[in-house]
Amino acid sequence: MRLGRRHLDDNRPAAALDVLLELERLTPNDSLVFEALGHAHAALKAPVEAIGAYEKATRLNPALLASWQALADLRRARGDAGRAAEARARARFLRGMPKDLRKVASLLHRKKLRRAEILCRDFLKRFPRNTEGMRLLANIGAKLNILDDAEFLLESALVFQPDFRAARCDYVNVLRKRQKFEPALAQVRLLLESDPDKELYRSMYASICLAVGEVEASLDTYDKLTGEHPNPLNFLHRGHALKTVGRQAEAIDSYREATRLKADYGDAWWSLGNLKTYRFEDAEIERMKASEADASTSFVDRYHLCFALGKALENRGDYDASFGFYARGNRLKKSEINYDPDRIEAEAKRQAMVCDRRLFEQRAGQGWPAADPIFIVGLPRSDSTLLEQILASHPQVDGTFELPNILALAHKLNGRATRRSEPEYPGILRQLRPETLRKLGRQYIDSTRIYREGAAFFTDKMPNNFRHIGLIKLILPNARIIDARRDPMACGFSVYKQLFAEGQEFSYSLEDFARYYRTYVRLMDHWNGVFPGQICLVRYEDVVRDIETEVRRMLDHCGLPFHADCLEFHKTSRAVRTASSEQVRQPLYTSGLEQWKRYEAHLQPLRDLLGSDGPDGMTGNP
Repeated sequence: MRLGRRHLDDNRPAAALDVLLELERLTPNDSLVFEALGHAHAALKAPVEAIGAYEKATRLNPALLASWQALADLRRARGDAGRAAEARARARFLRGMPKDLRKVASLLHRKKLRRAEILCRDFLKRFPRNTEGMRLLANIGAKLNILDDAEFLLESALVFQPDFRAARCDYVNVLRKRQKFEPALAQVRLLLESDPDKELYRSMYASICLAVGEVEASLDTYDKLTGEHPNPLNFLHRGHALKTVGRQAEAIDSYREATRLKADYGDAWWSLGNLKTYRFEDAEIERMKASEADASTSFVDRYHLCFALGKALENRGDYDASFGFYARGNRLKKSEINYDPDRIEAEAKRQAMVCDRRLFEQRAGQGWPAADPIFIVGLPRSDSTLLEQILASHPQVDGTFELPNILALAHKLNGRATRRSEPEYPGILRQLRPETLRKLGRQYIDSTRIYREGAAFFTDKMPNNFRHIGLIKLILPNARIIDARRDPMACGFSVYKQLFAEGQEFSYSLEDFARYYRTYVRLMDHWNGVFPGQICLVRYEDVVRDIETEVRRMLDHCGLPFHADCLEFHKTSRAVRTASSEQVRQPLYTSGLEQWKRYEAHLQPLRDLLGSDGPDGMTGNP
């Protein structure tokens, strides 16, 4: 990058272009590379290419002032007055921001969250009532899943500046992420009062209406939006809403309309594939292949298309070609994230070192005594959604979602103000006083009440909570824990072919999955040693082969009487937001147990990496 910039500074745009095009190939999601490419194309009098590069730069990082300024000039010169005005307005907004906050915004969009946080906190120490600074720090907190802090910051910003619509939009999104749907709905209504026709506010309203159970209001709003603004995004969101409430045929129609309006709309194509039951037509596969091969297709659309093509060709039985697209999609997705398996393994070792039997013997009788939470932990695609659906079919259990509360608490305990060579968490668990543990347990119960409907028990199926079982048992010693496990080869391939909405960054490489799986098994073995008999291991294969035995065992572990509805889980009506939403609406079937074997030739590296934890050597205590 420095070489490319040096060539630009030396007025050698052709040399800069050569360097930057290679950088684009190596780092296809670096906004600064695209901005520099825009500068090089502009210097070479190639306005179309320059506009394309600047547009990619601003999509990746909307805080790039120079790109917006250049776009305004180039669009005006080409007679595109409307879009030139939009670019000028964005540039004017950025110029009006303090320079430090402009840098914070850029770091935020470049996913340099720790640097952005340090700079933003330093700014707010000097200007404590700057509402844009509060909003940016809240956005950083939301990215780090520290949602309580983000909520407080946005509330404060709106006290100081009630007409700050951007902050109110962010506030709605944080409330929605915290599942606080009723207050989120109230905030959206305030936005609609200020501008009842604004497309964004109406879309937010439709989404939250769905979450609070106002299905007809939600779908009516989506129907009006797609009628008045028939753009691909509105049809995509409408499809998601229809899928959530189980109206699959209508969801398919909506997704297909999105792809008709935008042929390379990867998210819509992947949404069709992610239904798991959809079968692509020949013409659709050819359209996806053409879009994936088109150089003008965006990076994000490209990897979505790869995953959709992988699924489409899998359904056709063309497993070699299918795996090729899955592998390409994973390579592209992995290139835009910064996953560090060493950090995860080091964290697990610290958990095992800190959270030993002695700690819990010393803390016996501490924490909040509530016994209503049932934590379902494990790896994604291990059918934790199935176990939750079974439990939620019991009249004494509320099924919730993948709740972020424990992860957010772990983040908070780790401290965030500065960089540290050694994390505070989990070591800080040894220092927490009995009254603090009790308070944290009570806060978890209180903060999750909004997700419940009054049953005696409730589920929390955040899979990554397996890394924090020590924390859970300190603050909620009577919580039930279920370890949802699946054959690692089946789980590994299922994870590999799944494009997750967020998180699960270990999933985009077979090697990363194998290391994560081994870390998970070792840590669960540790927890079973510390809490003998307190963690119920439920294997998906056992549930499929003998559901009644496994259901009875699981209910007994939770202190619940047997209920026949748990065997008819597919008849339970509730919103399901995970990738398994369609499977849990069907009876169990055995055909999925060994689907991975169709790809066995491609998955030998995974088997080798798993070693003794492979399908013939599954570890873990029953």
